[in-house]
Amino acid sequence: MLRRLRPAWGVVPIVCFVGIWEAAARLGLVPGKMLFPAFSDVAAEFFDLLVSGVLAESFLRTLLRVLLGFSTGSVAGLLVGVLIGWKQVVDRSLSPIISLMYPIPALGWLPVLMLWMGITEVLPVAIIFISSFFPVCYNTSTGVKNVARTHIWAARSLGASELVILLTVIVPLALPNIFTGLRLVAGMAWRVVIAAEMVAIPTGIGALLMRAESLIRIDVIFVCLMVLSLMCFTFEQCFHYLERALTAKWR
Repeated sequence: MLRRLRPAWGVVPIVCFVGIWEAAARLGLVPGKMLFPAFSDVAAEFFDLLVSGVLAESFLRTLLRVLLGFSTGSVAGLLVGVLIGWKQVVDRSLSPIISLMYPIPALGWLPVLMLWMGITEVLPVAIIFISSFFPVCYNTSTGVKNVARTHIWAARSLGASELVILLTVIVPLALPNIFTGLRLVAGMAWRVVIAAEMVAIPTGIGALLMRAESLIRIDVIFVCLMVLSLMCFTFEQCFHYLERALTAKWR
């Protein structure tokens, strides 16, 4: 019986948090009703924004930017990371550059990209690409380098080609590190795009946040923050599920 109830235990803290939030707002424990709306008011505003289409339009614009930047940045990081971890020549050539550029926050490139690209749809995609590329590249190269040499030697002794070794030995064994980078980037992509939209893009969830701030609509701000939190959690859990599905049998 306890095992059946265990998956629901994680909901209990959320329900308690929502209950405390609602009670604190209704009882006036937090001064300023306008600055601290009740959860029910935020839920009602969420429904109104959804029905009016404002939230859906902003969300779809942001989602498209995240998917484009995340997919292209992750694929590029995966390919470069495999090459760095697999070929020593590539490692010596690119690792110093990657090590120098990786610590730079993705939003640190925003002023330069604004001057290069202008305020266009390419700008947030480029920011997400940068924020996705370096973590995936670093984790992938680390995973490839950590593959035991004995597995590679065994495959070579059986006559496997370099490409076969790469695809059937190295990449599968590096999957845990690769998925660590993907999970890290999945949430980061949403945080970065929201910041970029708040600063430079007139559409999307981030722009809706800024408009709500100018109108002192705290309920709309909370709606945007909840959507952001939900999407970060969903993306991270998707990659967690894929990792378990692909590696659970042999990890």
